This record gives sequence, C-alpha cells and structure tokens, in this order.
Amino acid sequence: MNVHPVVDEVTARITERSSAGRADYLARIRAAAGRGPARGRLGCANLAHGFAAAEGPEKEGLRRGGKPNLAIVTSYNDMLSAHQPYVDYPPILKEAVIRAGGIAQVAGGVPAMCDGITQGRDGMQLSLFSRDVIAMSTAIALSHDMFDGAMMLGVCDKIVPGLLIGALSFGHLPTVFVPAGPMASGLPNGEKAKVRQLHAEGKVGREELLEAEAASYHSAGTCTFYGTANSNQLLMEVLGLHLPGSSFVNPGTPLREELTRAAAARAVSISTPGGETTPIGEIVDEKAIVNACVALLASGGSTNHTMHLVAIARAAGIALTWDDLADLSRVVPLVARIYPNGSADVNHFHAAGGIGFLVRTLLDAGLLHEDVRTVAGAGLRRYTAEPRVRDGELVWEDGPSDSLDTDVLRPATDPFAADGGLKVLHGPLGTGVIKVSAVKPEHRVVTAPAVVFDDQADFLTAFQDGRLAGRDLVAVIRHQGPAANGMPELHKLTPALGVLQDRGQRVALVTDGRMSGASGKVPAAIHVTPEASLGGPLSRLRDGDLVTVDAERGVLDVADPEALHRREPVDAAATSADWTGTGRELFAAFRATVGPADRGASVFPSYDAAPLSTQPTAEAGHVR
Repeated sequence: MNVHPVVDEVTARITERSSAGRADYLARIRAAAGRGPARGRLGCANLAHGFAAAEGPEKEGLRRGGKPNLAIVTSYNDMLSAHQPYVDYPPILKEAVIRAGGIAQVAGGVPAMCDGITQGRDGMQLSLFSRDVIAMSTAIALSHDMFDGAMMLGVCDKIVPGLLIGALSFGHLPTVFVPAGPMASGLPNGEKAKVRQLHAEGKVGREELLEAEAASYHSAGTCTFYGTANSNQLLMEVLGLHLPGSSFVNPGTPLREELTRAAAARAVSISTPGGETTPIGEIVDEKAIVNACVALLASGGSTNHTMHLVAIARAAGIALTWDDLADLSRVVPLVARIYPNGSADVNHFHAAGGIGFLVRTLLDAGLLHEDVRTVAGAGLRRYTAEPRVRDGELVWEDGPSDSLDTDVLRPATDPFAADGGLKVLHGPLGTGVIKVSAVKPEHRVVTAPAVVFDDQADFLTAFQDGRLAGRDLVAVIRHQGPAANGMPELHKLTPALGVLQDRGQRVALVTDGRMSGASGKVPAAIHVTPEASLGGPLSRLRDGDLVTVDAERGVLDVADPEALHRREPVDAAATSADWTGTGRELFAAFRATVGPADRGASVFPSYDAAPLSTQPTAEAGHVR
C-alpha cells in the first residue's frame, strides 16, 4: 500500500527520534516475556494466596498452571453512566474465557471520575491527575505476577488513557480493551447547547436547564457527543486494541453481549498459551501511534488527546510531539461531523458507516498504515468489517464502502475540510493547541485586547455583570496548568463565550488550562505551555495587551513581545486553602513534579530519548 508521503515522513522521524527509548522499552518487555508466566516461579505460599478464593476447576487450573490466566481490570461504578454496564461483565467474561480454555480473575479496580459532574467544582482539579492514578492502579492490579494476559474495562476521559499507560508498563502481556458502548440518542446536543446559552443569559431557569440536561444524559452508556470518552473508543479501535466494530454498539443489546464474549475468547487466543502471542507493547508501535493521530484528526476528536496520545506514546518508548500532530493535520482531511462539530451524535456516526468506513476511506487514501498488528490479527484492513449476530452467532461482514449519510461521514476524496480538526499554535505567548473543526472560518482569526483573569469564576462574574459586553476581546484564563492546580477543564466558559460571539463580538480564549473534548464554536487556544504558574509568558500579560489567535496560520501572538518579556510575572494569589479540601492536598506531589502539557502532563518518566521541554523549572517555593 502506498502511504501518503507526509504520513510516511512523520512516521519515519518519530521512529528515528524514538530509536533509543523504543529499543529500551522493547528490550524490557521482551525480557519479561521470555521469563514466561511469573506465577510458575512463585513460592508455594505466594501462589496459594493467588488462588485461595477460586473454586473447583478454576482453582485446579491455577494450581497446575496449564491454562492461560487473564486479569480483568475494571473501572466499574454505578454512578457514572458509561461505566455502569460493566457491573455484569466479569461473570460474562469469566464464562467466555473458560469456554475458550482459559481462566480469568478480577485483578483490581481503578477509579473513574466524570468531568461532566465535576465541571467548575474543586474536584475537577483531580481530574487530569486521575489518569496517572489509574495507570498506577492498573500496574498494582497486574503486579501479582499471576497473569498471561489482560482485559481492560473502561470508557471515559482519563480512564482509558490511564488503563493503557498502566497496561504498557506490563507491555509483554497480551491485552484486549473491552468497551461498553454509548447510550441511545436523547435530546439532540444542539438543542441542549441552546438551553445552556439561554440559561447563561438568564432567559431560562435551573429547572428548564436540568430538564434539558436530563433528557440528553438519560441512561446507561457513554454520553453521545464526540468528546474525550468517544474519542477514546475510536482511538482504541484504530490502535487495534478493540475488536473490529465494537466501540459504538449500545449497551444491553445482543450484539453488545456477543462482542463482550468474543473479546474474552480473543484474549485467550492471543495469550502465549493460546498460540497467537500478541503483546500490547508490540501492538502500540510508531505506526499505530501515527494511525491514532490520523484518526483523531480526521474525526475532529478531543483536544485532550493532544496530551493523552503523547503520554501513551511515551509509555511505549515513542516520542510523539505536537508538531507531529500539526504536520499530519495539514494533510489529513476532516471526514466526520459529530457534535460539537455537527448535529449528529455517535449513534448517527455509527449508523452512517462508523469506524469501519472511516478506516476504509483513510486506508484507501494512504493516510493510515495497514501493516500493523492488532488484537484481531495482522493488518488494519480487518477493521473495515462490521459485526453482526446471524442465527445466534457473531460474524463479521464487509462494512459499507460508501457513507450512508454524507452529512455525517464522508470519503477522504470529498471531505468536510481539507485538513484535520486540530492545529498547533506557536508564538511569543507560548505553544498551544486549538480545535477548529467546530469553529466557522470567519471566527478563526481574532485580534483583540486581552482581558486577563486568574480564575474562571472571575470571568463568569464579569460576564454576568455585563463588563464584557459590546467589545471585542481575548479572554485569558491563566494559572490553570498542570503545576498550578491540576489543569481543570474550563468547560463552563463555553456558554458565556458563545453568547458574546453570537452578539457579534470578536471573541477568543487563551488558557494554559483545558477546555473539553466538547470544545465548540469559539476559538480557544488551550494547553498553552510554558504555563503561567511556572513563569510562562501568560504570567506577564496585562489587560489591554493586543493578542492574536490565528488558527489559520497557527500563530499565538502579542503586539509587543519585547515589552512583555521585560515585565515581571504575576503569580496567582493563592493561599493554602486553595489547595486543600476535596482531596486536593493529597496531590501536592503531583503538582510539584508534573511535566508540561506538550509532554503529556504526566508525572511519570518516559522511555524516550526526546529532548526535555523548555518548560521552566518550578522553584522550591512553588510547591503548594
């Protein structure tokens, strides 16, 4: 297959840049694989602890060690709609594994929090760090040396990246990710967004707002807009870690249950005793990472993955950069319009041809690497097939070669836009990312005076008081980076910014914080690094400075950068009370050691040989 020259060039430079780190990583996981299942070397007391709770044939199989034993790591809780379906998965998976000739044990659970619940609350300051907590929890679950493979149960924002980073630390283990699927479509997302804006303007009350929200988020399953959770699902499939066509099948359907059983059987097959050994650390290679980047761009996916993909890649010894994403974005067309980039939700996307069609059209255009390993076997072309239940059996059939709804999904030869949905901005204010797939062309370049805030609540107060009305502005919300306060999402800004733009004002946002996988119609330069709390340029901005956010040229500029450089940075006026309560005091070590956004905002060392970021080092007095 002929690969697009830019995709080929970006892959080649990532491979070269990563050569030392990737070699070190592969040597480590191959050494672990070469020693065989660790439980064979456990002492008798250790092993007895490992199977004490098992019963009957399972206990005997673990005692004798002749069957593959699979770890189940689950993010189940029944508060979060996306994870509630996992309540029934362990017994289903265990039964399917036994039928396939193996054994399975629930090795551990990981926390799963929801940014949708914690928006604007103190708990949001734990959200990004929860990814690395989940990775560590996954490692603890797998640390008992009892397993020949694993199954990961997770869906939403930080949960899937955390599970994957943790699984890659046991990269010698074959691992299958098992999705739960989206809820059925409810109130259209566009209608919900209108109600949110009306509430922001004081035109509807809380009861009407709650009614709209409840009609949108109404049952078990993932939220149906194309935010981080559903971007996770698409990326896991394109990485080859889901079974083909399994990401967007609704919970509680016969197909969903059959796919869950098939995932368990496949996990047995790809374990070493199963005969098709496929370690996850060998699947997630440079080509697979580039495939994930391309799929993210082509679908207009979540901005959060500009950090998560970098962190995932580095966990596998691969040095991915934002400039790699930017170069891919120039040649990868936008082929999907899913809310907030259009009116459709993920169920409509799935019905139009979904991931199978997206993979097909990108492969045919030479924008994806076909020659990769997956949990389904060799070659990404397998992921153009669709699962079906025929006469009570699960089968895969050829997926559509044409989109069934070109308002939602188009071929790469006739895209919605010629380039991808994400861009990287550079300039004297730092480096950031912007999601442009939902921003109309006339709003993509904004030059206006800065209005600077150190807290999103202050911005919202200024909006409610009318102080932002009747003028063009670039809202700067700083001291929101990983080292400052854990980089909370600032999604509550979206309705207010949308109101100002709809009134005819030229409006943009610049922040070292996050927005959301649902970043929308207002241009938002986010994840700006170096961050303000570590002395980055945003700390020197003042009200009235003329700022340019140019998503067309990829520029984040200020009219007088020399004057900016001469100023003293403004630190956030924080007190110890700002970092205590709601568990925040427990994360002081994370805030003190976290890396910059462009290196994944991670607290972990990586196995790559990329140069260190230019992010300033925190001074001793910075730790809060």
